[in-house]
Amino acid sequence: MSVCTVCSLKADHPGVVLDDKGVCNLCTMDFAEGLLENYRYTSKVFTEFQQAPQATGEYDCLFMYSGGKDSTYMLDKFVNEYGKRVLAFTFDVPFESVHAAQNIALAKEKIPATFVLDADDDNIKLMMREVFTRKAPKKPGKYLDEKLPCVSCRTFFVLRAILMAYRQKIPYIALCADPQQILTMESNVREVVRDFYKTFGERLADTLFGGELEELLFDEDENLPKIVFPFIATRHEYDPDRIVEELRAKGLYQSSPLETHCTLFPLLNYYSFKNFDCMFYKLNAASHVRSVQRNADYDRNTFSIKFPRSLDLPVVEERLGKVVLAIAAGEGVREDHEAELVDLFQRMDATEDAARFVAASFLDMRTVAADLGIPLG
Repeated sequence: MSVCTVCSLKADHPGVVLDDKGVCNLCTMDFAEGLLENYRYTSKVFTEFQQAPQATGEYDCLFMYSGGKDSTYMLDKFVNEYGKRVLAFTFDVPFESVHAAQNIALAKEKIPATFVLDADDDNIKLMMREVFTRKAPKKPGKYLDEKLPCVSCRTFFVLRAILMAYRQKIPYIALCADPQQILTMESNVREVVRDFYKTFGERLADTLFGGELEELLFDEDENLPKIVFPFIATRHEYDPDRIVEELRAKGLYQSSPLETHCTLFPLLNYYSFKNFDCMFYKLNAASHVRSVQRNADYDRNTFSIKFPRSLDLPVVEERLGKVVLAIAAGEGVREDHEAELVDLFQRMDATEDAARFVAASFLDMRTVAADLGIPLG
């Protein structure tokens, strides 16, 4: 299998094309025009939000709060630095990490925002079951095909947030994706709805949202909330280590980024390995390799999980794939799988405690899959 000589992405990775020098289109930035357009639009909306007067309603923005480090960091800034009146919206994902829930409890104690909890277990499980059991797209596929389960889950609760903001006439929705995640996200509300219909079809989309999404497609632009990506403005200074350090100093964060992952993280890896022969974080890891290759003295991190300089990506990916598929098939010895996973996550810079926490979630993969009605193996 040919791989990119710069970032180690495989030639058959969805959306990846190697040139005659063996360099992939992500490294040569063949798609840069679209990314720049997205950055320009999201930067404009964030500037507009910062300069906007106080909204006529009760809240200036609906803030999507997950309990992760990025959203906790920005929620603190929105309330205590920007002086915004914030409705902190948390969707109670049934796959939530216990550590993320603990961080939310800390924020409620220390940040004077209004917190609201939303939930819809049956419908999000229905959607995820459909995603995991559908046939993989035909190769070569499209960029982000291997992340469809994660993107679908995120889009589900983004749409729940959009509907809440729309009903309450809240003009802005803050979504605290890290700078690299922003590249994978649609920033226009109407397009978010259209893309969801394209992915799941009218019948399932209407079932999941009770037919309410259609109203968003046909209302006037001025009546629709705008999505704000706060990390756009600070993308050049984005540093996950500094963010965690600042939050811990304020008593707002007690976990590592790996520990706040949802419980579907192992299944996301299973989906990627089974359908596309890659680890779930391959694009992120490849981005890290790319930055170090281009400048050995500079490895700016633009995403939530930080990878060590010494990471041997092909070796880690191969080992992780073997253990993930073995667990999914019910093969091998649990203790051996645990030892392998702990070693791999420590190689990815996790502490021993964090590595054991994440390894335990991988060992529980079959139970989680059974609960969702997802066949493995």
